[in-house]
Amino acid sequence: MMGGRVANKKVLITGAAGGLGTAMAHRLAREGAKVAVSDINLDGARALADAINADHPGSAFAFAQDVTSEEQWIAVIDAATRAMGGLSVLINNAGIGGPLAFVEQDTVENWQRQYEINLRSIMLGTKHAMPHLRDAAPASIINISSVAGLAAAPGMGAYNATKAGVWMYSKTIALEAAKMDWNVRCNSVHPVFIKTPILDPFIAMAGGDEGKAHERLARGIPLKRIGEPDDVAYCVVYLASDESKFITGTEFVIDGGMLAQ
Repeated sequence: MMGGRVANKKVLITGAAGGLGTAMAHRLAREGAKVAVSDINLDGARALADAINADHPGSAFAFAQDVTSEEQWIAVIDAATRAMGGLSVLINNAGIGGPLAFVEQDTVENWQRQYEINLRSIMLGTKHAMPHLRDAAPASIINISSVAGLAAAPGMGAYNATKAGVWMYSKTIALEAAKMDWNVRCNSVHPVFIKTPILDPFIAMAGGDEGKAHERLARGIPLKRIGEPDDVAYCVVYLASDESKFITGTEFVIDGGMLAQ
């Protein structure tokens, strides 16, 4: 589309081959952005780009990326910037959960894997994207965290810690960019349970009954339902757009009121 809330924005989204990343990419493209979608699952990223280009020709580009690799970050940022003619929005969406593991049973390997994907990847992406974002300012960095980064739960030590790290690191990025007058904003987004494949373990625990699993997860949410991917995507569009030009260093909680209790 010629117009739209993010017209002329050039966006890189990691972990885009499913779930939240896919919803963000579709919504941003509908609002006028070019989107580079990366994922370790290249076939999935290509399928997403093809679907977007079917409706918005020339708007989407797909790249294979392991976000734990600094070399791949450098290569993907360079390729995406050349494909789109710049980079004005970075969405660090790639992330994983882990097994339920209490302190005495947890493993170094579990912590290391979640740290590498959930947190260290954001440092790498921000480090190597920042020169391009400065050149394209006003620019925006959007880091996808979780309500688990703001409220702890037993058996989720690695996930709680890494997602809390995303929250605090986003503030550091925001303050550094503001201090340097780069006109690059950074904010974090904290969803609760959203209807994506990340809920598959809960569905398995409910004997494969998706409805029962969703009902159980919604019990602690005042709005009495779990979220849809577009609930997050709409927030991301706002943060990617110049509508949010005076918002930086803050957290956006998408939780149906759960943390208000």
